[in-house]
Amino acid sequence: MKADTPLVSRLVPSPNQNGRRGVAGPDILLLHYTGMRSGEAALARLTDPASEVSSHYVVEEDGEILQLVPEAQRAWHAGRGSWQGHTDINSRSIGIEIVNPGHEHGYRPFPQRQIEAVIELCRDCGERWKIAPHLVLAHSDIAPDRKEDPGELFPWDQLFQAGVGVWCTTNIKENEVLLCEGDRGAEVEAYQSHLVAYGYGLRIDGIFGDETRFVTAAFQRHFRPRQVNGRADRETVEILRTLVQLV
Repeated sequence: MKADTPLVSRLVPSPNQNGRRGVAGPDILLLHYTGMRSGEAALARLTDPASEVSSHYVVEEDGEILQLVPEAQRAWHAGRGSWQGHTDINSRSIGIEIVNPGHEHGYRPFPQRQIEAVIELCRDCGERWKIAPHLVLAHSDIAPDRKEDPGELFPWDQLFQAGVGVWCTTNIKENEVLLCEGDRGAEVEAYQSHLVAYGYGLRIDGIFGDETRFVTAAFQRHFRPRQVNGRADRETVEILRTLVQLV
C-alpha cells in the first residue's frame, strides 16, 4: 500500500475494503468522529476484520494523519444512509475519521492542530478529486436517524474560512419557530422539498414527523450548531434556502 498524499505520516492498512461500485472515483468527503474512548481503540476497530468497518484516513488529536485504505478502494465507513438519492455512499466517498470520544464517551472540542490537519487533508483530497464544496458532508447528514458525528462542536465555519465546504450566516434577530413536530400541510411539504433538494434523504409527505425532525437536527448540527432542536425556526429555514441555491 502506498500513501495517496504526502500529508500521511503513517500507513496502517485495514483489510476492510473492496472495489468501488459504479463510479469512476469519489465525489464526497465524509467526515466522522471515532466515538471511542481513545484513538488506539478506534484504530484497532477500524483494522479488525471482524468489525467490518474502516475509513480511508484517521486524524489523531495531535494532527497526525494515518491512511488505512487507498482512495481508489471502497472503505466501509458510511453504513446505511443516502445523499442526493444515492444509497451506496461508501462507493462515492472518502471517509475521514477524526479522533474524538463523541457523545457517548465525553464529547469535547476538537484541538486546533487536529482541525488544521483535517483542513489540509480535505483541501488535498478535494483538489485531487475535484470534490464540490457542498459535498463535504457530515456522517449525520447522510444518516440523520442514526448518527450525530462529527457533531455540533465540529467547527464547520472554520473549515469554510479555509476554503473547505460551505457555510452561511443570517442577520435574523427574532428567530421564531416556523414548523415543528406534529405540523402538516403545504408549508411542511415545501420545507421538506428544500431539504431533499439540498441532498437529504427524506419523504416529502407534508407531515413533520420523526424523520423530518431527525433531518432538521442533522442540518442544524452542521449549519447552525448553536441550537440543535429539530425544529424549523426562521434562521434554519433561511440558511437552508440559501444553501439550496449552491447545489
